[in-house]
Amino acid sequence: MKLDKFLAQNIVKRATQIIPYAVNVMDNHGIIIASSDINRLGQYHLGAVQALRQNQAIEINAQLEQQWHFEVRQGINIPITYLNENIGVIGISGQPELVREYAKLVKMAAELIVEQAAQLEKERWQSRYKEEFVLSVAKPTLPIEQIEKQAIFFGLKYTQPYVAVVIKLIESTAEKLQLLLTYLSHHHPKVATAIMDLQKVLIFQPIEQNGVNKQTKFWQSYLPPEFSLNSCQIVIGNEVSSLAEVSYSYQNAQQTLQYAERMHLKKQILFFEEYRMPALLADFAQSWQAEMLFKPAYRLAEQDKKRVLLKTLQQYFFSNCDLDHAAKKLFIHPNTLRYRLDKIEQITALSFNKIEDKVILYLATLLIK
Repeated sequence: MKLDKFLAQNIVKRATQIIPYAVNVMDNHGIIIASSDINRLGQYHLGAVQALRQNQAIEINAQLEQQWHFEVRQGINIPITYLNENIGVIGISGQPELVREYAKLVKMAAELIVEQAAQLEKERWQSRYKEEFVLSVAKPTLPIEQIEKQAIFFGLKYTQPYVAVVIKLIESTAEKLQLLLTYLSHHHPKVATAIMDLQKVLIFQPIEQNGVNKQTKFWQSYLPPEFSLNSCQIVIGNEVSSLAEVSYSYQNAQQTLQYAERMHLKKQILFFEEYRMPALLADFAQSWQAEMLFKPAYRLAEQDKKRVLLKTLQQYFFSNCDLDHAAKKLFIHPNTLRYRLDKIEQITALSFNKIEDKVILYLATLLIK
């Protein structure tokens, strides 16, 4: 642990709140790096050097002050210790008999601040490397042996089922992102998180109860109360049997999110299982093969300016090709629906009685905007 200027200034600030005397903090070379008197910054402090060499408090009285040609002032200098090692010195200016009673108190306060800073740095280090681990598993770039070893190190259960979850902030700011991460660390400490970019956070959620990953309320609990319903989208990948397979869940969550973005889906919580086919075929939809396959559907879109036929086609498939059910959903007579379907066949030159043609039309409703 190194005593830097920022930490030293915190010690000075805290000490001067406790005692009515000037305070200096010196590094392990005896240089004043923080002081209640800014004119003393950067000076070499003989008393601090002696305290470090002798590993004990050094009192400087009027006689010693004169002997050292007034290069130091009266006071007491006490080593600051961390893990049995002297990392610096704290000095209290004043007549020794007056400041002596504050020495132990100030030393205790200084070392407590150092310990807190060290603990915070340890937590930051662990959080940073845990985040790198999560991203490495998601890509994936780590061999299975390393995943298992690092999972143990970070306290994650390797053989437990997991789902990957992507939370996308619609209008992201640094404050919102930090609020989300802080909320997750406090209220969902078992999950592993990583920042993907300024808009998205990745979560590896261990599954401890069957079906919990399909409950909408469960995932809504991952958002801070300050977040509105439309402030973000939560995309849940498929459940996998272990941490080694969670990259598949992550890829499926990503595909689902990309599909949702392309189709402008406004739903807050999206499950890969509900969008399996269009999510997995999202990349195919951008290919030249898809352009060739969906030519009849593009022809339909060109002629159907008001999108009446396209919406009819979508509802027909959403109703599992049940004419009566689809007609009820569209608030039209079944004969009107039959007329529209006949019109679609005429424009596309595809037949609902041929399975291949029907599949082309179905995929088109899923993949074309």
